[in-house]
Amino acid sequence: MRWLLLKDLQILRRSPLQAALLIVYPVLIAILVGLAVSRGPEKPRVALLNEVPQNARVSLSGKKLSSANVQRRICGKVECVHVDSRDEARAKVESGDVLAALILPENLVNKINSLSTLSPGVPHVEVLVNESDPLKAGIVDDKIEALLAQANLTLAKRIAVEGGRYLNLVIKGGTLPVLGGGVDILGLEASARILEAIEPALEDGALRQALSQVTQFAEEASENLDIAGPLIQRLAQPIAVKKVAVGGSSPPLETFAIAVAATFTLAFIAVLLVAGSLALEREENAFPRLTRGLVSSEALLGEKVLLGVVVGLIVTLLMLAGLTIFVPLEWGRFGLWLAAIVVGGASLAAAGAALGAAAREVRAVSLLAFMVTLPVAFLSLVPSGTVGTGLFEVIKVITALFPFKPTLDAMTSALEAGNGGIGGPLLHLAILAVAYTAIARVALRRFARV
Repeated sequence: MRWLLLKDLQILRRSPLQAALLIVYPVLIAILVGLAVSRGPEKPRVALLNEVPQNARVSLSGKKLSSANVQRRICGKVECVHVDSRDEARAKVESGDVLAALILPENLVNKINSLSTLSPGVPHVEVLVNESDPLKAGIVDDKIEALLAQANLTLAKRIAVEGGRYLNLVIKGGTLPVLGGGVDILGLEASARILEAIEPALEDGALRQALSQVTQFAEEASENLDIAGPLIQRLAQPIAVKKVAVGGSSPPLETFAIAVAATFTLAFIAVLLVAGSLALEREENAFPRLTRGLVSSEALLGEKVLLGVVVGLIVTLLMLAGLTIFVPLEWGRFGLWLAAIVVGGASLAAAGAALGAAAREVRAVSLLAFMVTLPVAFLSLVPSGTVGTGLFEVIKVITALFPFKPTLDAMTSALEAGNGGIGGPLLHLAILAVAYTAIARVALRRFARV
């Protein structure tokens, strides 16, 4: 096996262009994927629970506004999935049927109306999001901000008008409605006229009474300015968002992009190199001579898998080391990096061996490896809730049968602490490695007969 490994490495050394393309191409693909992972779907699926009564209307400046048709506005920007309860919304988020859930509470309109009163409240809407996928967190934040931006802008203008009305009372005077009644506000302009009248005859009794009115107004003006102040402060964001994370935490998008780049590199090197190397033995008619007495078919198969693991490990580690120039990585987790790369590389190499054993020519197996690896890799990046439930279940099955997705999960867990255990993905990869090795061993029987 040692000499077979040296032979394959010598082949790579004698073909520097082929070796360079084998390394550079997957790295370039990985960089492109890293740049693209932050782009989300145009209209993600969002569960909507609208508990606001149908006859509720926003009332500002004493006027009831027409229906804002909240559902139509929201569903124009996302694909709405209507639910009847908070538990149903939470279940859909946890299962991945929707990207997030938006809950409009029953008292939302009342809280908005309170913004123009003496005791303004804070309107809240609630967002449920499953942050186990880092792509979802960014998508949800962007979409919810976009949904609320227009509503906040409309309310901000109304509140600004209401705040101006309070300030106008302080300046010009008028009646302030309170609890079904009204309080007369003197106003600064009237106060100025009273003070002007006091100046020529301070000893007059009527002027003393007027002066008392001015004193009383000063207190009332201070209180009314306190009312206008908080209203104006709420202009920046009259509706606050309360986000509840459901179903775990996600790594930073930067870490996830590095894991995607590393997995792409490892996948293309391991699959293409092993598949092409094994098909080359058949194309050059070397397989019958080698297995006639020098090595067994199992040993030859094991050597090809080892070749993919060794080369993939070296290139992936070099890529991660290069990335540390731009992004800080936790080198204290180097042992976990090795485990993810070695086990993932072995599983991917075994898949490459199965593809190589199924084809007769190097050109055919190279095309087959691309046709299998690239689509499955991109399917592995599709977040739940961005496609239909049935289609996503099909995607889950496909990605579970190929080593890319579990390798990505293992790399993500290895690079960042607190993002789920690495044991599950490694076990998944070990099972796939055994299965693909068995498939390759059965397919190798064709080499001896063809």
